[in-house]
Amino acid sequence: MDIEKTLLELKPKIDERIEKYIARSASKKYAEFAGGKASFSHDLSAIENALLKPIWDLLDRGGKRWRPALFLFVVEALGRNPDDYLDFAMIPEVVHNGTLMVDDIEDSAELRRGKPCTHKTFGEDVAINAGNAMYYLPLKALSEHKELNKAVLEHIYRIYVEEMINLSLGQAMDIWWHKGNTEGLNEDKYLQMCAFKTGTLARMAARMAAAFAEGTQEQEDALGTLAERIGVGFQIQDDVLDITLKDRDDFGKSFGNDIKEGKRTLMVVHAMQNAPKNDANRLREILDRHTSDRKLAEEAIAILEKANSIDYAKARAKELIENAWNDVAEVLPEGAGKEKIHALVEFLLERKR
Repeated sequence: MDIEKTLLELKPKIDERIEKYIARSASKKYAEFAGGKASFSHDLSAIENALLKPIWDLLDRGGKRWRPALFLFVVEALGRNPDDYLDFAMIPEVVHNGTLMVDDIEDSAELRRGKPCTHKTFGEDVAINAGNAMYYLPLKALSEHKELNKAVLEHIYRIYVEEMINLSLGQAMDIWWHKGNTEGLNEDKYLQMCAFKTGTLARMAARMAAAFAEGTQEQEDALGTLAERIGVGFQIQDDVLDITLKDRDDFGKSFGNDIKEGKRTLMVVHAMQNAPKNDANRLREILDRHTSDRKLAEEAIAILEKANSIDYAKARAKELIENAWNDVAEVLPEGAGKEKIHALVEFLLERKR
């Protein structure tokens, strides 16, 4: 199965549904759709330039849209027609992009998908507000579908709240560590941070899909765990690419950005525990500098390579995902949806950009 082709075919369908709920330009009709009738008067210019434009500036840069694809594959695997659920598949994707917008401010990042981050183009105040709006605007899809079963709708909202809280917990851990507060940090704590920060939106997609398709609790749990592990594996792979990918234009981020931010990745955690003491101390020193010096970044990478930490991280990601897939394989019926989920898992694990 050519999963890349499938993702490319799905992308315009997903973007069309996003545009259904987040307009590209402001009008009185859209302002009333999004926020209700004005008590006084909407400023359409402000809504367009300080909200809609920055949102679409980021969305139009690309992204693999694998979270909504996962959502649709789960729906299909549980016996429903995925075309009937396209409106809802975009929810975790829009939320994900909102988190990127805010995360880039917190990380003082320069580039996102090959272009200046939203806060660099539109200002931090605009980016914070637009990013936060992306947490809620896609939920209009739920309120607009009056035919939804109340029990299912309640379940969906509960999933959303649970996962958004987890997201903030994971971000808190990540921020605290890259400020240098790493006493007691170990692999399990790092993996839990990834599960919260990166795994949670994948888990949201899978759990929501299972809820919409009215799957069993066992199916929802297994699919949620698999999606979480995919997210963890995706984050680990992202960290590896940050320091190994030669074609930076293809990746769309600055070289060694995680080192500049002082991030404690799985590779760093592994090296801190397994490298000679002098190397571990030097690595910590470089990370705590939050330096943009390429030579220092290359020195840090050399320490990670010497400790075999890069290969270890790749192997650990693969192990986590393969174990989770085995659990899912037992609870899903055979069919095209299940095959697509497996193909997506393998694609994300082996991605090169």
